[in-house]
Amino acid sequence: MIYLASQSPRRRELLDQLGVAFDTVDAEIHEQRLPHEAPSDYVSRLAREKAGAGLLALAARPDAIVLGADTDVVLDGEVLGKPRDAAHAAELLARLSGRAHRVITAVWLLSGGREEHRLSVSEVRFAPLSAEDIAAYIATGEPFGKAGAYAVQGRGAAFIESLAGSYSGVMGLPLHETWQLLRNFGVPAWSRN
Repeated sequence: MIYLASQSPRRRELLDQLGVAFDTVDAEIHEQRLPHEAPSDYVSRLAREKAGAGLLALAARPDAIVLGADTDVVLDGEVLGKPRDAAHAAELLARLSGRAHRVITAVWLLSGGREEHRLSVSEVRFAPLSAEDIAAYIATGEPFGKAGAYAVQGRGAAFIESLAGSYSGVMGLPLHETWQLLRNFGVPAWSRN
């Protein structure tokens, strides 16, 4: 049985697109970047820790396969994270305005005796944003709880001039990489009726 170590509605929707039967498991971890930790290493470590915490919570189910994922926005080598409040969201969006940034998503699959992972890196270019654009977007409430303070699948898509890489990876679960991992673990996609 596949378990998604996430309560993210976006990740649930994306995994559902692959037609795999799954359940969710709570996997609370402490998300803090280590000194000198590369952004891709940080994102990968968090995804693995989420999957590992989920696997520990399911210790009574030896057949469990747990999927953990983490996504973050990186600008000039800095992991931006999620906005703490409206002022922080405005700061993040102003920094992204008119610039390209990377979105890194790591996916890990763990079972009792096996683990594998994939990394998705996409480049997203924002249009120049006015202070009014930013304020109006923040007023929608959409930036909160989102890496980089925007949602590619929501109103934040209006700011994106171009995206090179994985759209689903920017959303939070790269479907191609996830499909590869599931296939390697012998889990067929589109098997759920």
